[in-house]
Amino acid sequence: MLIPCYNEAASIGAVVRDFRDALPQATIFVYDNNSSDDTVALARAAGAVVGHEALQGKGNVVRRMFADIEADIYVMVDGDGTYDAAAAPGLVAVLAAERLDMVNGSREVAGDAAFRAGHRIGNFVLSLLIGKVFGNRVRDTLSGYKIFSRRFVKSFAAHANGFDLEPELVVHALELGMPVREIATRYGVRPPGSSSKLRTVRDGFRVLSTIGVLIKEERPLPFFSWIFLMFAAISLLLSVPIIRTYSETGLVPRFPTAILATGIMLLGFISLACGLVLDTVTRGRRELKRMQYLSIPALPAAEGDRAKLNCPV
Repeated sequence: MLIPCYNEAASIGAVVRDFRDALPQATIFVYDNNSSDDTVALARAAGAVVGHEALQGKGNVVRRMFADIEADIYVMVDGDGTYDAAAAPGLVAVLAAERLDMVNGSREVAGDAAFRAGHRIGNFVLSLLIGKVFGNRVRDTLSGYKIFSRRFVKSFAAHANGFDLEPELVVHALELGMPVREIATRYGVRPPGSSSKLRTVRDGFRVLSTIGVLIKEERPLPFFSWIFLMFAAISLLLSVPIIRTYSETGLVPRFPTAILATGIMLLGFISLACGLVLDTVTRGRRELKRMQYLSIPALPAAEGDRAKLNCPV
């Protein structure tokens, strides 16, 4: 059980106790990210194994947890007390029974107080964008409640530093064609004294830029093709009056504009060439990632074998 934490003293004790009751066979790890309150002491008092990550940001904490902790099934949840611990056994059972690599706990919100309008709209837009580009199999991309197989965790590179981690996790599963499912879970309000670390505008732009980078890295040909079309359109718009004047008079009086239009068109073709080259590189890189993923043993299929798993940690 993985709980990344930063200043969650108001909720961490209850979160650890609730998930310990729901998953009595689990070892609960709380990794603190330079908290200035009593998060560490309260997590330890509730029975968690406490670790530390000095680099600030959720992505850095999760990267450290994935590297340090060995298990067959990983349950990851935020430490803010908004996710339903009672749903955890069912999510784990689905992942084990169907031999999945990720189960995403999509948030069912009882009221607006639990999920601010800006967060709701941002999550919808970002999930829609990822769905259009990488496949529409996850509708709540930014949910912090996820169950992973060992195959997923140990093949995940984790480049993100902050809350932009969530789309990177989803894209990793979609790009490698991993078996995933999304199951609705109850999402509640934070306890009194707890405040969200997510800033709608700042973190929204960060997540959006991360998705742009993921599109460039994983879909380079469409990405650079759009850049080519943009440059080509600008070049053609600049060249229309030049061509019209030349057809009427046989002269090119706007020579600097003609040079500019030619240069912009050349930039477009260079972008297209970059897309073609990077598309070949990306296919090779994806094959290597797939081979690394397949080199890690999958969850056993038989019921007797599943009972022997060290599940979940």
